[in-house]
Amino acid sequence: MALDAFSFQGRGAAQEPSHATLEQAAEWYALLCSRHITDQDKARWREWLQASPEHRTAWRYVEEISKGFAPLQETTDPKLTADKLLRANVQFRQRRRVLASVAGLVGSGVLGWAVWRYTPLPGSVLAWSADHRSGTGELRDIVLEDGTHIWLNTASAFNVRYTPSQRRIALVAGEIFIATAADPERPFLVDTSQGSLRALGTRFNVRQKDGHTQMAVYEGAVEIRTASTGATAVIQAGQQASFTREMVTRAVPADMAREAWTRGVLVARDVPLREVVQELRRYRRGHIGLADEIADLKVYGNFPAHDTDRALDMLTTALPVQIRRTLPWWVSIEPRS
Repeated sequence: MALDAFSFQGRGAAQEPSHATLEQAAEWYALLCSRHITDQDKARWREWLQASPEHRTAWRYVEEISKGFAPLQETTDPKLTADKLLRANVQFRQRRRVLASVAGLVGSGVLGWAVWRYTPLPGSVLAWSADHRSGTGELRDIVLEDGTHIWLNTASAFNVRYTPSQRRIALVAGEIFIATAADPERPFLVDTSQGSLRALGTRFNVRQKDGHTQMAVYEGAVEIRTASTGATAVIQAGQQASFTREMVTRAVPADMAREAWTRGVLVARDVPLREVVQELRRYRRGHIGLADEIADLKVYGNFPAHDTDRALDMLTTALPVQIRRTLPWWVSIEPRS
């Protein structure tokens, strides 16, 4: 789980806790969970907590991340327990948070195709009712009834609607890679919140991110049509583009990373470390912090998306960084001492 588990959006950059403050909060949490905590320690923690609003925001985030891992304090094998909890924690908390909403929506029959296109409900709610979905850190490989092959990336979901006249899927959340099967009688369409895509005999990737859709084509071509303005563009093999509900960006060379993830590989080609960490956070249940002073270091290499611990260790061999593990579910990348 990345920072989006405890949203800082809308708070303003000045109120978002710094990396240093988040680390302090994690250290306090580890101490307070220790059997060796003293009354003096508790008093110092209260002083720290009341010292600034930033401290209190950071503490709430650490609590939110950590509350599902409380049994670690009582287990005889913390690492084994942590591994199991890391696999289950996000799904459990998301399910608890949205279960009532999903049940009500299903009962009232409003989780239909048209509602998905226009509802203000968050993707996390609709994803739980999707035809196909994946958990955090999970990659899935699905073959539809016509032979179309779809890969789901981490924390992704889509619905399927096949009729005699067309094949249609809706990307509810996350990212998918599609290899369409031939069917001259029925076009293949992909809907996102920003518009629709028409496949022209293709292998292509679709990702929803930050209010826009990213699409990369590796074979054939794909036609984009925006939802609000109806603007269109055809993207050829070897190109990629992004679009909002109003416009399509200019096509640029396709990023190989948007195809490599289907093989469990995270590709970095001279990109800032902050971007690599942002990708790793998508695959990890827990917190990955990054010190500001090393965030712009350039990274080049292939990393295993399905094994974030190994990927983090690989970074220490390629860059002057070290991994600091404050809690089993809380790691940070720091400058090497």
